[in-house]
Amino acid sequence: MLNLHGRPNVLLVTCDQWRGDCLSAAGHPVVKTPNADVLAAEGVLFRRHYGGAAPCSPARACLYTGLYQMNNRVCRNGTPLDSRHGNIALAARAAGYDPTLFGYTDVSLDPRLLADNDPRLRSYEGVLPGFTVRQALPEHQKQWLSWLRAQGTDTSAGSPDIHRPAAGQAKSDVTNAPPVYSKDQTPTAFLAGEFIRWLGEQEQGAPWFAHISFISPHPPFIVPAPYNTMYDPADGPAFKRAADWQAEAAGHPYLAYDMGRQKRTKFVPGIEDKVPDWSEENFRRIRAIYYGMISEVDAQLGRIWQAIKTAGAWDDTVVVLTSDHAEMMGDHFMLGKGGFFDASYHIPLVIRDPRRKATAGSSVDRFSEAVDIFPTLLDLIGAKPQPHLDGRSLTPWLDGEKPTDWRDAAHWEFDFRSVAAGEAERYFGIDSRQCNLAVIRSGDFKYVHFGGGLPSLLFDLNKDPGELNNVANDPAYLPARLEFAERLLAWRARHLDQSLALAELTEDGVVGYVSRGSKGVGSRK
Repeated sequence: MLNLHGRPNVLLVTCDQWRGDCLSAAGHPVVKTPNADVLAAEGVLFRRHYGGAAPCSPARACLYTGLYQMNNRVCRNGTPLDSRHGNIALAARAAGYDPTLFGYTDVSLDPRLLADNDPRLRSYEGVLPGFTVRQALPEHQKQWLSWLRAQGTDTSAGSPDIHRPAAGQAKSDVTNAPPVYSKDQTPTAFLAGEFIRWLGEQEQGAPWFAHISFISPHPPFIVPAPYNTMYDPADGPAFKRAADWQAEAAGHPYLAYDMGRQKRTKFVPGIEDKVPDWSEENFRRIRAIYYGMISEVDAQLGRIWQAIKTAGAWDDTVVVLTSDHAEMMGDHFMLGKGGFFDASYHIPLVIRDPRRKATAGSSVDRFSEAVDIFPTLLDLIGAKPQPHLDGRSLTPWLDGEKPTDWRDAAHWEFDFRSVAAGEAERYFGIDSRQCNLAVIRSGDFKYVHFGGGLPSLLFDLNKDPGELNNVANDPAYLPARLEFAERLLAWRARHLDQSLALAELTEDGVVGYVSRGSKGVGSRK
C-alpha cells in the first residue's frame, strides 16, 4: 500500500567499487551477501549490468544524468559537469520530493557559475545539484573522524592513514589485521546510522527520496573483525590473467602505461612498490579483505532494511542497489578501475518495487547500463522518462515483459586524459582529446576502439572469457572486427546529443521535444 500521497519512497544505494559477480544471489562461490540477497528475492536482479565509465566522477555522471560520457563529457575526476544537464536529484525535486544525500556524489561543479575564489573549485567532490545534504562524507572523512573521536577513538592519524592495521603495517606484504575502529564504527555504519536517524524524523505517510552513497568496498582495503577473517585467501576463483604481468603489459600500449602507474600504497596505505609485482598470495589476501568489506557493507544494508520495516515504510519503498564501477581485484595483475576489462565495469543492480510482486525473485540476463537508472527512477515515481536521455527505463523488465527491441550489447567509455599533469599525453605523444577508448561488448565479442592511433582490440568471449587473446589482427576475425567497429560507430551516431535535435521550429512554433535540462524535465509539442 502506497503512502498517502500516492507516490513511493525511493532509496538509491550505491556501494563504491563493488564487482557485479560478488553477490551470492548472482552465484558467487565464496562471497556471502544475505541482505542484498533479500532485496533480490523481493525484486529483480540484473545480471549483466555495466557502468558507463570510470573512475568515480565519470561513472556517476552517467548514472546521475542518464547520458553517456560522450554527452555528459565528464572525462575524469575533476572534469566539471555542464550545468545545462538535468539529473536524478533535480528530476526528483521537480516531481515533489526533497532528494536527500548521505555520503558523496563526486560531481565537479560548473566553474562558469561560480566565483573564481569559490572553494568548491578546489575539489572534484562537489554535490550533484538538486540534493539536500543531510550527511556529507567526502574523501577526507572528517565528519566520520569527529564521530569516532566522540566515542574515544584516537583519530590523530587522519584519513587515509587511519585505515591501516592498528598493530602496524608491513612494508611489502598484506595483512588482514584490523584497524583501530570496530565493525560498528566503520564509515558504512556511520552513514547507515545517520540515514536511520533521519528516517525517524520523516512525517508519516509523506514520500521521501534518499541517496546513500557508501565508500566501501572502495580502497583502502581494510576491514574490522569479524570480516577481516571471514574469508580464506585460498578460496575464490582463479584470477583472469596471463602467465605474468610482463605478458599482460605487452598486450597493449595502454596496459603497459597503466600497470606502470599502479602503486600499492593507493590500495593499502604504507606498502611500497608497484601492484603488478605482488605475489599470488598477496593478491589473494587483498581479495579476501575485499570480500570481507562487501560483507560488512551487506550487514549495514540489513540494518537499513530493518529500520525501514520498523518505520512501517518497507511496503512503500522502492530500493535500487548498485555501484558506480567495479574493481579489477587481481585480474590481469591489476587493482582499481579503468581501462577496458569487464572486471572494471560489471556492477551489481537490484531493483525492488513493492508494487511489482509478480516478478519478485526473478533475474534479467539482457544487458543493462548505468544510464538506465535515471529513466527507470523517473518511471517509478510517475514522471515520464525524457526522450533525449541515452538510457532506457527498465520498468518493462520489472513488469515481466521482454522487450524485443532491447539492446544486445553493453557499451562503456574510458577517458585517460590528464589535463592538469599531462601525464598520458606525454607518454603516448597525443593530445587530451585523443586519450580515450570506447567499448562494445556483446555476448560473443568485445571490441575496444582507442583514440590517438592506438591499436584496437577484439576478444572472442566464447573462446576467451578472460580477455587474454586479442584477435583484432587475425584475418579469420576480420569480418567480426568490421561488424563491431560499424556497430560502435552506429551506436555513437545514434546517441549524439539530442537535447535540441529532437525539436524543429516551424510556422506553428516548436514541434517535437525540447530538453529543459537543469531547468526542468523537458517539453513536447
